[in-house]
Amino acid sequence: MIKVKPAILIKRYKRFLADVQIGQHSSTIYVPNTGAMTNCGSEGDKIWYSTSDNPKRKYQHTWELTERDGLICVNTARANEFVGNALRAGQIESLSGYQVQAEVKYGDSRIDFMLSRDNETCFVEVKSCTLLENAQGYFPDTVTQRGQKHLLELIKIVEAGHRAVLLFAILHSGITSVKAAQHIDPKYAELLEKAQKAGVEVLCYKPDLRQCFEFVGTPSK
Repeated sequence: MIKVKPAILIKRYKRFLADVQIGQHSSTIYVPNTGAMTNCGSEGDKIWYSTSDNPKRKYQHTWELTERDGLICVNTARANEFVGNALRAGQIESLSGYQVQAEVKYGDSRIDFMLSRDNETCFVEVKSCTLLENAQGYFPDTVTQRGQKHLLELIKIVEAGHRAVLLFAILHSGITSVKAAQHIDPKYAELLEKAQKAGVEVLCYKPDLRQCFEFVGTPSK
């Protein structure tokens, strides 16, 4: 369980930093998200932060969650953490029964997970989905050349005779389905369709965020 405490968002800036109000004091915290974070935090939103016990860190607090149209996990590193735990516990039915290895090099990329059993190998690339618009979840929330590259790698994996999976980790409690954000990155949407036709599987996994964090303070509603 990840222990988190509440604060009020003042503003995000310099991509990796945000000012928040903690009680009667303002503080600068680390933002572990390189994306646009569209609809994931505006001035006055209630957020939840974790605290590191590493004395070498310049910013001890890390923005983990936002309460906005539900509960949103903005720490993109949690996607692989939650998916990895689920894979090892056999909680994703179509990906159960494998040995799990994280961060495996394939071609010019590093694939998030390699699953193996007998003579079968399955490569899984994880993407964090937090963009909710008009009751629909979308990925990506900004143009992603890196994401486009990963789709091409997954196609190559299928062509090499392996199983390849693009897994959307839904880290927004209000999202129930995911679509390619053609209105944001049409090239990604085009490549995703191409990947599916080539045999790349697309799956979703939605962890219960309230079970992943320990809320210290006013509980999330």
